[in-house]
Amino acid sequence: MSPIEVTIAYTDGCEHTPPTRALVEQVAAELGLSIRLEMAHVTTVDEARRNRLHGSPTVLVAGRDIDPAMRERTDYGFT
Repeated sequence: MSPIEVTIAYTDGCEHTPPTRALVEQVAAELGLSIRLEMAHVTTVDEARRNRLHGSPTVLVAGRDIDPAMRERTDYGFT
């Protein structure tokens, strides 16, 4: 089975990024899941759009936001 693609998109100074990364890694380990974790440092509006950043951090699994309420939104940017 291929690793699950997980992306954490984040901006400079986001204090929630390290605990979010730790939580993603912990949950994957507890569930016995193989993940490929990418940390996407977002510094431009184009990168925010590309990484579907609604706020920092944003977690995507296989390209989909883990928050169902955010999946249809297109107002990407820095918050």
